[in-house]
Amino acid sequence: MEHSFKKVLKGYRLFRKKYALSDTSVMQSLSRHGQKPRIMVVACCDSRVDPALILQCDPGDLFVARNVANIIPPYEDDQGHHGTSAALEFGITFLEVKNLIILGHSQCGGVEAAMSGIEFPKNDFISDWVSLIKTDSLAHKNTDDYAKWALTQSHSNCITFPWIKERVEQEKLIIHLWFFDIKTGQIFMYSDEHKNYQPLDIHNFE
Repeated sequence: MEHSFKKVLKGYRLFRKKYALSDTSVMQSLSRHGQKPRIMVVACCDSRVDPALILQCDPGDLFVARNVANIIPPYEDDQGHHGTSAALEFGITFLEVKNLIILGHSQCGGVEAAMSGIEFPKNDFISDWVSLIKTDSLAHKNTDDYAKWALTQSHSNCITFPWIKERVEQEKLIIHLWFFDIKTGQIFMYSDEHKNYQPLDIHNFE
């Protein structure tokens, strides 16, 4: 059996030992009382960008939706299959999370595909999905700049959902734009004051 799969199985054993195999375990409590996360994260599928790992969270801390390039599409009230929109609706209107983090990252393959039209072996869905990132007439020069620009577009798309807009206006929901640099492991947060991304200062939230 390949090394990476053995690592997954070992991790599963460690998970059960740490979180499940006692009457006072986290999983026992979550099973009895259900999930009540206060934070939702929309992140990329990229294997290097796991929100729970980056933020060192326990089960039950985060409600997470992941897709290619961490895109939030605009609100569309039709008969299509809207996975990310369904997750947003569940997290915000049912779980009533208080914070929504849109987590972009460096070296994003989905953003690069939107920029340069990468050829994929199979492309039934990828190009159509990343076309939601509007790259026309942008002066940005690299993938990371585009990834940050895509976060801004996702934020704008958020406000097209009436129940997100209402909660933001009522100050019941805060939307955060975060950018994770894979090489340094550092998070940068968009600052409305400075109109750019600043290193995340945890003291601002204490």
